[in-house]
Amino acid sequence: MPKKTYQKRKSKTSIPLIFAGILVIGVAFVFSLHTLSDFGVEKEQKEETLSHQGFIDQLAPHAKELQQGYGVLPSVILGQAILESNWGQSQLASQYKNLFGIKASGNQPKVSLETKEYVNEQWITIQGDFKVYNTWDESLDDHTMLFVNGTNWDPQLYAGVLTATDYKQAAQALQTAGYATDPDYANKIISVIETYNLEQYDHS
Repeated sequence: MPKKTYQKRKSKTSIPLIFAGILVIGVAFVFSLHTLSDFGVEKEQKEETLSHQGFIDQLAPHAKELQQGYGVLPSVILGQAILESNWGQSQLASQYKNLFGIKASGNQPKVSLETKEYVNEQWITIQGDFKVYNTWDESLDDHTMLFVNGTNWDPQLYAGVLTATDYKQAAQALQTAGYATDPDYANKIISVIETYNLEQYDHS
């Protein structure tokens, strides 16, 4: 009998299977990128939070000392420092240690910088002379002494800030005294204090 010859059949990979494989790999790759992206955002947010808390932790001890000496609430000191200096990152705060935008006069060490003020119901940019300090603690001291001593024309201008029993009263006293030209200043201070739970430092 003649022998049957068998030929090996070449295996053919189905095109749909190849496509499906590529699709699965692609989805996995995109998912990995998405996961890494989420991780990066989460890490960045965590670092930002730590940075904010680090700023608070650096100022809080001296703010509490000023409360013991003069009666100004630490929550107000911290809230103003955060709002005025953008967490110590403004040029005035980072380079010249002026956290509160306190103006300079006479022969005091000073720097001239642009600043925004609310005049005649609109924001304008002006050039101002600001005090220069060696440390943030010096800036806190000067800020508190402004409340204690007031101004040349009204030594009692900020008395309401020192006698306030809570941060809302103190913020309103700042607004009434005209500490800032921003008509919404008190609400902004209150919002910062409540967002970052700064009231805890008033009682610790």
